[in-house]
Amino acid sequence: MEGSKGSIGAPLGLALTLTLALACGGGSGKGAAPVPISVTIAPAGASLWTGGTQAFQATVAGTSNQAVTWSVVETGGGTISAGGLYTAPAAPGTFHVKATAEADATKTAQAPVTVAIQPPAGACNGAALGVGASLQGFTPFPADNPWNRDISGDPVDPNSGAIIAFIGGGTGLHPDFGAGLYGGGPIGIPYTVVSSAAQAKVPVTFTMYGSESDPGPMPIPATAPVEGGSGSNGDRHVLVLDRDTCLLYELYRAFPQGNGSWNAEGASVWDLKSNTLRPYGWTSADAAGLPIFPGLARYDEVAAGAITHALRFTVPTTRRAYVLPATHWASSNTSASAPPMGLRVRLKAGVDISSYPAQARVVLAALKRYGMILADNGSPWYISGAPDDRWDNDQLATLSRIKGTDLEVVQMGTVHTADPTGPAPTVSALTATPASTTTGAGAVLAWSTTNATRWFLSPDPGWVTGTSLTVHPATTTTYTLTAQGPYGSATRTVTVTVTCPVARPPSR
Repeated sequence: MEGSKGSIGAPLGLALTLTLALACGGGSGKGAAPVPISVTIAPAGASLWTGGTQAFQATVAGTSNQAVTWSVVETGGGTISAGGLYTAPAAPGTFHVKATAEADATKTAQAPVTVAIQPPAGACNGAALGVGASLQGFTPFPADNPWNRDISGDPVDPNSGAIIAFIGGGTGLHPDFGAGLYGGGPIGIPYTVVSSAAQAKVPVTFTMYGSESDPGPMPIPATAPVEGGSGSNGDRHVLVLDRDTCLLYELYRAFPQGNGSWNAEGASVWDLKSNTLRPYGWTSADAAGLPIFPGLARYDEVAAGAITHALRFTVPTTRRAYVLPATHWASSNTSASAPPMGLRVRLKAGVDISSYPAQARVVLAALKRYGMILADNGSPWYISGAPDDRWDNDQLATLSRIKGTDLEVVQMGTVHTADPTGPAPTVSALTATPASTTTGAGAVLAWSTTNATRWFLSPDPGWVTGTSLTVHPATTTTYTLTAQGPYGSATRTVTVTVTCPVARPPSR
């Protein structure tokens, strides 16, 4: 969520008055008055670690003179350059950067900055911000999650040989990531890390798989990188990690809209602190119903010397079946030799990787210990990763020396050729107290559910936990609670009616 929702350049009372006029049907007077000078700051707020930096920009309306003087309101609250680059202090706190219009020194704007102590390495909120940012030691999902489990000692599946041959025993591994561009887009599946204290949530409209998608809104930047580049007609995955909530947002066939929202064929939200899966039979931004981001090879972990999770890979033809943690198939092929979604393959222990260059050797060491999980239909033995110009494409290309016959299938659990069944979720109650309120006064939404493990409240705020939430709608709004569990989902709605406050006569 953005740190500030109000009009930065106007006093709070004026901002509220304008909001009420718009929400309650107020009109504008006749005649165009001169536009007064005003100042706004972007972004409207920021969240930083101690010693971190944030660039601010000021816009001055009502004059051609755009020059401003920057300052920090609080003594000891950090520094800001003449160009608007703020540097946080060594101590935590909430501070404010200020822009003063040179055309009229009485016109100013402020933006709040929350400064927190840098978390220890390995914490979700210790991840850096931005496209391709380092997670700084954080590993998505708990240590016992299937993605993070060491399978080097697991038995080999009895049907391993037939499955490997079906995929391509003589075909080499292919790194589907690297440096530079291919076809005008970055090589790999990009991601970005955001802070929900600074990144607003925006609506996501589903164009195909809405019934198996998680409701928004979601903190997707308008400039979030798209797989294949902005002009791609491919899968167009968009992956966003919110380091503050430790939630992962993944979109499939995503297209940014002019108003800041996104259209996508489907989307899924993942709690990276939990092992909870999506409902059985549901797809995700990936065909197998899996998250994409945790299976990417990332430069930051390779540079640190170790990948500590399984990798994502594709094959041309899969089976009409899945094994957990996958929850969805994307095939009509029923051959026992065809690999089901969620299949796990590892590099044989006896394969010598000592002669491989450093970047390839880290990938191969991970394939021995954690293996790779089948997530989608595609080219044979294509391993997914995030683009980064620090990759050495020549080093990565040596992975092709590893053939299918150097791999083996880890013993599978239950192969699901039909979706498991069980008690479906229910929403037994969803109430608003009060049901009728005035603009800005708020109402408490409370709910009770059964057989549910994930909850979403739309149109705002999206992902929720607990059993109640206070909302502040500006106009009459119908809220929908979606409760998901292993065996499906259920919804229920409630409407909060918003009326205008009674206007008081002016005092004499």
